[in-house]
Amino acid sequence: MSAKSILMLVGEFSEEYEIFVFQQAFEAVGHKVEVVCPETKAGFQLATSVHDFGPDLMTWSEHRGHNQEITKDFDAVDTADYDAVYVAGGRGPEYIRTYPRVLEILREFHRDDKPIASICHGLQVLIAVPEIIAGKKVSGLFTVAPEVALTDATYVPIGPKAALRDGKLVTAEGWTALAAFMREFMNLLGTEIIHHPVGALDQAEAAE
Repeated sequence: MSAKSILMLVGEFSEEYEIFVFQQAFEAVGHKVEVVCPETKAGFQLATSVHDFGPDLMTWSEHRGHNQEITKDFDAVDTADYDAVYVAGGRGPEYIRTYPRVLEILREFHRDDKPIASICHGLQVLIAVPEIIAGKKVSGLFTVAPEVALTDATYVPIGPKAALRDGKLVTAEGWTALAAFMREFMNLLGTEIIHHPVGALDQAEAAE
C-alpha cells in the first residue's frame, strides 16, 4: 500500500468526532490528512461541536467540542496534490456548501475520478454538486433525506453503524458509524492492514 493524501473539508462547528477520529485513524496507518476550512489559514484554531441523541429529544443536542487546528491555507488548496476528499458532518456543511471554491474542489475530484466520502450532514455539500451523487445510492443523517429526494440520487437508511459504498463514493449516517465508514474508505484507497500474532515481529527481528 502506498500512502495516500486526503483532503478534509470542514467548517465551524463541524462534528468533532468526525474530524479527530478520522484524522487520527488515517494518519495512524500512514496516510496524510490535510484539514481545511473556507476563509482560514494553516494554524487557525477552528471551533468544533459534539452532537448526541437522547430518549427525551426529538432532535439532537449540541455541545462545544475541542478546537481543531487547520493544517493548510484554504486558498492554497490544489486538488492535484490529493488522492481523495472527505467532508465531515456536523453544522459546518450547512454553510461551507455556500462557498463556490468548496463546490469547485469537489467538482475537480469528481472530474478526476478520485474517491469522495461524506458522513452525516457532510452529504449536504455533495448535494450542492448534484452530478457527484447522480444515480448513486447515498446515506447521511436522516434529516438530509428530503434534500437527496430533490436530486437523481437515492437515499438509503443503512442504520447508525453501517457505511455505504457506491463506486468511488462512501457515505454513512453519522459518527456512530465511523469504524465501518473508515474501513470502507480505507478499502477503497487500497489500504491493507495485516495482523500478526502478538510478538511475532519481535521474534522475527531477533532471529535476524
